[in-house]
Amino acid sequence: MSYLVLPLLLAAAASGARADAPDASYQQCAALAKNDPQAAYNRALAWHSGGGGSSAEHCGALALVQLGRYEEAAPKLDALAQQTGITSAQRAQLYDQAGNAWLLAENAARAEISFSNALAFAARDVDVLADRARARAMRKNWSGAEADLSSALGLDNDRADLLVLRASARHAAGKKAEARADIDSALAIFPNYGDALVERGAMKFEDGDAKGAAVDWNEVIKLSPKSRAAALAGEYLNETH
Repeated sequence: MSYLVLPLLLAAAASGARADAPDASYQQCAALAKNDPQAAYNRALAWHSGGGGSSAEHCGALALVQLGRYEEAAPKLDALAQQTGITSAQRAQLYDQAGNAWLLAENAARAEISFSNALAFAARDVDVLADRARARAMRKNWSGAEADLSSALGLDNDRADLLVLRASARHAAGKKAEARADIDSALAIFPNYGDALVERGAMKFEDGDAKGAAVDWNEVIKLSPKSRAAALAGEYLNETH
């Protein structure tokens, strides 16, 4: 019943990801990708045919993600990350976007490769480390996920979300005491944090404390009834009653 948070949302990165992308055409296309991705994709194709280059390709890839065509978007983003003439930071960001697209495509192995490539250019990026941990967790590589999250927390120890992720990885690996310590630390940073309460409830239920688990899950629903954490808490309550 371990709860591993997987917010598989592609980082928008409509600005700053492309070295040649501050122009109005790119900004308009990227903005359109959020609201009308099919129109943005059509515009990107026409723009590319007219010499739009990698800016047009990147906008097209973002539109593909919004359209749910993740398996098409991901390799395009990987290819853009390999182009010449961009900075290391931009290369890392593009690889990270590719990794998130691979996660959305449920291809954790390819996602891990993209995230590892991103880390080659941004080894101290906490969010990329967390992204690779998610990919490793999807592959049930709990020790790898824990290692990435420990590295991330070593760079920023005030991240309740990373503590919950590491708790989930540790819980899945059978490290119950360490997992509970992470949850307690997360709640010390962010009291009433829904994700932490959901995971703590799962731990309590596993230890035979069904009443305590229900208290945590009901608290999540009370505090943020429309949240993803509340939806999962509701599922747990239904499953355990």
